[in-house]
Amino acid sequence: MWEDLAVRKAQPWWAALGMAAAGLIWPAKCLNCGSYRQQGYGWLCQACWEDLILCTGGTGCPLCGKDVSPYALIEDGCTSCLGQRPIWDGLCRSGVYKGVMRELILAFKHGRTELDVLLAGLANAALCVQDWYERIDMFVPVPLHWLRRLQRGYNQAAVIARRLRHPNARFANVLRRTRWTASQTSMPTPKARSRNVAGVFALKGDVKGRTICLVDDVKTTGATLAQCTSALREGGASRVYTLVLAVA
Repeated sequence: MWEDLAVRKAQPWWAALGMAAAGLIWPAKCLNCGSYRQQGYGWLCQACWEDLILCTGGTGCPLCGKDVSPYALIEDGCTSCLGQRPIWDGLCRSGVYKGVMRELILAFKHGRTELDVLLAGLANAALCVQDWYERIDMFVPVPLHWLRRLQRGYNQAAVIARRLRHPNARFANVLRRTRWTASQTSMPTPKARSRNVAGVFALKGDVKGRTICLVDDVKTTGATLAQCTSALREGGASRVYTLVLAVA
């Protein structure tokens, strides 16, 4: 916001007048709810920003992403991770899957590709503070089956992965789905989700000795991330971390 103000001050009077006139003719609308938004609030209106802050302001377990106070962590994980530690080495999230965060992700997943800038900004903010950030060699998106990608027109995880900022890491589409599966949201239990994606992912590129950041939109039970991590480890990846927009 402060950078925007600095740019406005540096603009000549006629440019500022043009922007003001454009605002009267085409009032800026919130990308989430569609209401008119005030100047200085970027992509969202004040109400949606405040809701989004609540969705992204908490702290999560660095292994599974569940809401937990940093004072409740034991051996770098929450109590749930003590009994069954995730297969990946660490996880970071932009927020929790509720409210405006949920609405933005669902809209992005179903055609609102212009939301990539906002969501990727949240992802970058969460990623760059991780202690494993500098180790990353590759950003690898969770793949869609080719038929589902054809139906949707894009892979939302790949769109976000391409927008992640890093001085050395590169985007690498090295995973593929070997068969069509039902949507994970249609699976009634965590066990059903695990069975649904068991053995579905295969490697199609070289990851030997690499530190991978696996990218997806939402983590629910973690079954998909676990299967992808397994495929990457079998291919020789030295470390696999995960980044998700939200944890359900």
